[in-house]
Amino acid sequence: MFTTGLVLAAGRSSRLGQPKQLLEYRGRTLLDNTLDVARSCDFGELIVALGGAADEVRDRVDLSGCTVADNVHYTSGCSSSIVAALDLVDEESHGIVLLLGDQPEVAAASVGALLEAVSKHAAPIAVCNYDDGRGHPFWFGRATFDALRGLHGDKAVWKLIESGDWAVTEVSIAGDVPLDVDTWDDYERLKAAHA
Repeated sequence: MFTTGLVLAAGRSSRLGQPKQLLEYRGRTLLDNTLDVARSCDFGELIVALGGAADEVRDRVDLSGCTVADNVHYTSGCSSSIVAALDLVDEESHGIVLLLGDQPEVAAASVGALLEAVSKHAAPIAVCNYDDGRGHPFWFGRATFDALRGLHGDKAVWKLIESGDWAVTEVSIAGDVPLDVDTWDDYERLKAAHA
């Protein structure tokens, strides 16, 4: 099944005070680590959405193998990155797997389990259900693309998932939802967990 990986990395990091995509993690940038995971998945194509600090990210992050979606509306929330990327999705793609650029510890095996469930259930939407709740990666099949184009704001995909308008397949993943970095405390927790 031809699948598109979409890494959202356009945020302005307002709570952090500097571009979180470029924070040091395991000897590289946070975004490099996330893209390494994405490259190890069985995606037919990989798109990364950039916006805040895009020039610095292009200078410091290895974007090889990625198509860059430039999100000029990045201040309006992460759904604008999805909208910016949808026009770049290959016509042969069955859907997108949504990954967060600030969540480097998502496992490629979780993406594999998600895609396996999607292929079994022909799911329009699928989410990972960790021990402590739902979390990324998410799957959105091509049938949802028009709905995705109409989203606005930061938590809009959650509203789509919880709307009841679409069947949602839940995929059990062992462990807690992987840490994502929004604040310095999050960053310190991520580093401490890796250490």
